[in-house]
Amino acid sequence: MSIVGRKVSVKVPATSANLGPGFDTLGMALAFYDELDVEAVAGDKVLVEVTGEGAGEVATDETNLVVKCIKFTFDRFGQKMPGLHIKARNVIPHGRGMGSSGAAVVSGIMAAKGLLEGIVEISSTQLLDIATELEGHPDNVAPALFGSLNIAWEDEKGAHTKKLFVHRGVSPLELVPDFKMSTEKARSLQPDSVPHEDAVFNVSRSALLVAALTQSPELLMAATEDRLHQSYRAEAMPETHELIQLMRKNGHAAVVSGAGPSVLVLASDPAERLEAAKLAAKNYPQWRALLLAVDFKGATVTLHH
Repeated sequence: MSIVGRKVSVKVPATSANLGPGFDTLGMALAFYDELDVEAVAGDKVLVEVTGEGAGEVATDETNLVVKCIKFTFDRFGQKMPGLHIKARNVIPHGRGMGSSGAAVVSGIMAAKGLLEGIVEISSTQLLDIATELEGHPDNVAPALFGSLNIAWEDEKGAHTKKLFVHRGVSPLELVPDFKMSTEKARSLQPDSVPHEDAVFNVSRSALLVAALTQSPELLMAATEDRLHQSYRAEAMPETHELIQLMRKNGHAAVVSGAGPSVLVLASDPAERLEAAKLAAKNYPQWRALLLAVDFKGATVTLHH
């Protein structure tokens, strides 16, 4: 069966990982999407057209991250990747803690899944395994793939995730600055060990956070407290740290979004979220406020016949 001539459309949500105490474990999908149209063409030439975020910055040939992930997936299943014409419409900001690299990885894998439909069937377990291998850890790619809130973990059998549905009252507000933070830099600020009491503190808050996000949004303030990573990274992102302090002082459950520098506010209802957005606009007018819904579907791929 020839793949040449096949066209697929892919849509992948932004994500926010950690959510405060759930370091490298919890991630949530947000209704804010990168979209991709991929056509398989004869030969082996790759052309990538990028509009929106990353236009003029990201590679437009076979070194593009999406292309690398498509090729990796084809290789994994013993298939030869055809030539590709890709149109990427990116809205997820790069280097801001909203899962842009995870979204690119998932976009590539989902595009490969669509192009290989009827030739190779790729299960959701395989999707997560490949995405985790490419991204390094599952906390962003799991919600990008499957939507909603995900608890992700790894063992000797690979990566796993449990998807949970978020309470309808939870109203995310993403506050995005005009500067970036590299995930590697953020990770390098982590100590190798933490005090026992801090570890216990985070275990209790992570457990509480799952309850708060799924059943009891009124507990979000206590549930988003963290002692494992945010304070260690504060010096590299002083403005992020100050904005979080301001939000929390005013009763809003704010955390670093992923590795930062964006700030995620988990409001317990839309009215509270509006208050938080006004507070941010007044004190940090240069930060962009995104009032987002939780995405429940995750990544989708459509094969155009």
